[in-house]
Amino acid sequence: MTNTSIPHACGYAPVRGLRLYYEMHGAREGVPLVLFHGGGSTIDSTFGRLLPHLASHRVVAIEERGHGRSSDLDEPITFASSADDAAALLEYLKIGQADLFGFSNGASVALHVAIRHPVLVRKLIFASSITKRSGAPEQLWKFIDGGDFSVMPQALKDAFLAVNPDEAQLRSMHDKDATRMRTFADVPDEALRALRAATLILAGDRDITLPEHAIELSRLIPGGRLLLLPGGHGDYIGEASAQPAISGYPAITARLIERFLEEE
Repeated sequence: MTNTSIPHACGYAPVRGLRLYYEMHGAREGVPLVLFHGGGSTIDSTFGRLLPHLASHRVVAIEERGHGRSSDLDEPITFASSADDAAALLEYLKIGQADLFGFSNGASVALHVAIRHPVLVRKLIFASSITKRSGAPEQLWKFIDGGDFSVMPQALKDAFLAVNPDEAQLRSMHDKDATRMRTFADVPDEALRALRAATLILAGDRDITLPEHAIELSRLIPGGRLLLLPGGHGDYIGEASAQPAISGYPAITARLIERFLEEE
């Protein structure tokens, strides 16, 4: 999958014992929109088809520790540790406040940034993710418990190896992400009620996120907004392992996201 948005800057942030890869796209001024890709993914495999439609925004895209071009540590990958990594990267880039857009596992990371580092977050887009195990169908957990490297989507394997040919790191990343999901712990409702960032809950109507859970989140989070779009996991942004892209769908989604970001 080729990213049709060319970053105007990219590099590695030396934070917390890591080298975190990041890219900057679009405008060079304004409140940045920070992108957090899904589990087992890269910037390109999650956001490659959406990025060209966000060109009017200042965009910072991050690759999580152990994913793609970012280095890793000899320890588990957790949503909390990756959130602290992201906060350190924003400090490194001298960004005092940002809007966050996380997809799938990346949404959980972005949510933990908002919980652990609230002053950094103006608005939060929580896309195709959950805050409790009951927010996803039971068959998802059965798949995760019984799955192994062989069932990882080939599109995600190819996207990883396109930017990092280290097959050992690919397998390590898969195994750590799988463990993170097998040990998924519910986020307390009290933490959601305490959020102060304006939050958009975004999901497909046939997503891993149950529509009932998305509605629940939009009511738990103060001032929470809800956007349910037709399709499955990642269809609305043209994610690499999603169903064949609907022509123009990422552009439509980008316009809806922009409307939320522009609201006072």
